[in-house]
Amino acid sequence: MSQAFICRGLYAITDAVLIPDERLTIAVEQALLGGARLLQYRDKSADTGRRRAQAQALNGLCQHYGAPLIINDDVELAAEVGAAGAHIGQDDPSFATARTRLGGNAMIGVSCYDQLELALKAEQAGANYVAFGAFFPSPTKSTEIRASLALLREARAALSIPIVAIGGVTPENAPPLLEAGADALAVISGVFAQPDIQAAAARYAALFA
Repeated sequence: MSQAFICRGLYAITDAVLIPDERLTIAVEQALLGGARLLQYRDKSADTGRRRAQAQALNGLCQHYGAPLIINDDVELAAEVGAAGAHIGQDDPSFATARTRLGGNAMIGVSCYDQLELALKAEQAGANYVAFGAFFPSPTKSTEIRASLALLREARAALSIPIVAIGGVTPENAPPLLEAGADALAVISGVFAQPDIQAAAARYAALFA
C-alpha cells in the first residue's frame, strides 16, 4: 500500500440523488471539515463532461484537505483527473487492468460483498483495501447481500490490508463493526442526507478518536 494513503476513519461517499450538482463541493467540504478521511466520488450517470468537471473540482478540494479522492467504478476518470485511486466491484474492469492504468502508487479498493474469498484474492493481487457489506439495510444502496460481524472477524484474522465496512452504518451501530476489525466506515446517507453534514461527519470521526 502506498505510504501516502491511510485507509482509516470515515470514508464518505457522494450520491448524485442526495446532493444537487450546485451543492456538491460545499457538501463535500463540510464532510471533510467534519473529519472524513477519504472521499469516494460515486456517480453512475452517463454525462461524462459533468462527471469529469465534478471529479476535478473534488480532487482539488480533497488535496487541500489531505484526503484521498477515490473514483467509484471508473478507472479512466480516475486517471484523467489524477485522483488518488479507484474503487472497483465485481462488474468493473479487472484489478490488474486498474493497477496498470493507474500505476503502483494509486489507492485501489475492491468490493468483496459478503465473500472472504474475493478479499483474499484482492489482497494477493495487490489491493490497498477491501470493502464488505451491506451490514445493515441501506437507504441509498439496495442490496440483498448481507455481511456479518463473523465475516468481519474472520477477514480481520486472515487479511493484512485495511477493511472497510459499508451499508446502513450509523454512529450508533458502528462500534461493533470497529470492534470486529473494520478500519474504516463507508457512509453515504448517514453524512450527506443529514441537515448538518459537518456535524454528522464529526459523529463518525469521533468513533476513531
